[in-house]
Amino acid sequence: MKVLIIGGVAGGASAAARLRRLDENAEIVMLERTGYVSYANCGLPYYLGGVITDRGKLTLQTPESFRRRFDIDVRVRNEAVSIDRAAKSVRVRRLDDGSEYDEPYDVLILSPGAKPLMPDMAGVEDPRVMTMRTVEDTLSMRDFVVSNKPKRAVVAGGGYIGLEVAENLVGMGVKVTLVQRPDHVLPPMDRDMAADVHHCLRANGVTLLLSEAVTGFETDGPLKVNLRGGGVLEADMAVVALGVVPDSHLAMDAGLETGMKGAIVTDTHMRTSDPSIYAVGDAVQVREFVSGTDAVISLAGPANRQGRIAADNICGIPSEYRGSQGSSVIKVFDMTVATTGLNEKTAKAAGIDYDKVYTYSASHATYYPDARNMSVKTLFEKGTGRILGAQIVGYEGTDKRIDVIATAIRAGGDYGLLEELDLAYAPPYSSAKDPVNMAGFVIDNVVTGRVSQFFWDDVESLIGDQSNVFVDVRTPEEFVRGHIEGSVNIPLDDMRARMSEIPRDRHIRLVCHSALRSYIAARMLTQSGYECSHLAGGLRLYFSVVDDIAIGSPDGPPCGQPLF
Repeated sequence: MKVLIIGGVAGGASAAARLRRLDENAEIVMLERTGYVSYANCGLPYYLGGVITDRGKLTLQTPESFRRRFDIDVRVRNEAVSIDRAAKSVRVRRLDDGSEYDEPYDVLILSPGAKPLMPDMAGVEDPRVMTMRTVEDTLSMRDFVVSNKPKRAVVAGGGYIGLEVAENLVGMGVKVTLVQRPDHVLPPMDRDMAADVHHCLRANGVTLLLSEAVTGFETDGPLKVNLRGGGVLEADMAVVALGVVPDSHLAMDAGLETGMKGAIVTDTHMRTSDPSIYAVGDAVQVREFVSGTDAVISLAGPANRQGRIAADNICGIPSEYRGSQGSSVIKVFDMTVATTGLNEKTAKAAGIDYDKVYTYSASHATYYPDARNMSVKTLFEKGTGRILGAQIVGYEGTDKRIDVIATAIRAGGDYGLLEELDLAYAPPYSSAKDPVNMAGFVIDNVVTGRVSQFFWDDVESLIGDQSNVFVDVRTPEEFVRGHIEGSVNIPLDDMRARMSEIPRDRHIRLVCHSALRSYIAARMLTQSGYECSHLAGGLRLYFSVVDDIAIGSPDGPPCGQPLF
């Protein structure tokens, strides 16, 4: 059996190694159009910034190491040009000299990955306008920054690559302006959870232009970046990181079935519409695990698993890929941001009736030094309580908690599972009530009706409704530093003694810093016959998001009110 693999990196290299482990006699050929066959794609921004100093560390395997260990014929700088399905042959071009040859196969694996989305804009061919996809891209960008010492850079796009490039450029002394078409960075997150990320970026010197877009570059002289709103930014370099799209032209030209965004359609065994051709990685359409809808999710973990599954099936092991959750984590300066499963946008698109809770928990026991808080947003399905997704913005321990929730989602768990999880505890690592457990407890309170909640984006309309009274249960000192207009300050510890001051003929809207004291107040008032609800996520979340909306408009002021 001869297996030909087009593309290395995560999916293709994983498939090749697994094939050899399963079949010592198979002939395996891997074609890679770049000069690197298996490299740490996710580590590229950190080589740019000098965090990773040895470029050799980016290369996980070389053609020589693949041949020595796995007896695999790896051909770098060999680009697949076309697929002849009838002849079971691939036309290949040697990029070093332009010559071409035909390579036959018994089974073909497509792992072409994704390519940067590059709109048809003026000036993108200028060497000062760059993208980051390959090792060569990164080496070129690093050399440019070291040699030219740019003072100003514009990064177009606030996804994972855009934020990582921005952070690493800042670390090299470059003043960065990040331009993002949506109203928040990191599209897998919801707008409210991204607000803290915006504050972190600004605190580290990144200028954010949200709800704005780059439309082109003027390259005759100093580099100028044109914006949709009519503005012009002067820069010494620009990085286009507007996301990626499946690099599926080979599959399309060969007549294979494709789906959303042109992604290659496969079955659960990673087999395409041609039974002799498999496809894996970022170019493949997958099933979103939670909703069951079609999706394109470009992440290294799924690509590696898909490569392994394709190899299994080629060798007669009936493995299946059951879907992607999109679990991800990113470092943003000293902050850690992580997501898994559905956000509000994708839950709505899937037609799922959902609810949400916000919790604010310390990374470990607060009496142990250096505990820092994390904001956790958890989505669950109404009626069933099934966990749909989570987003966490924090510091130490954020990755641990998102992985626990991702595991619970994969197990089909509901909020009761989060409550019951028996998680490791010692003061340096967690609290007796872990942040994951706390999310389950809060959902239980909502589902069982022990507390009602309203959200940050309800506040404006509720303030103008005379049937509501806002009661702020923080201390007078906290209240003076800032509060919702028209609210009454009755500290929680005075609530029982001053309950007679609260009208019984109106809905009581309770607020505090993080929603813990307001929850306790809600329990007091509910059991005393009041109709009440509390602000989910508290004033900490409310002012973070509201201030950020004021800052985030391209027409708004450069900075907002200080947080408290």
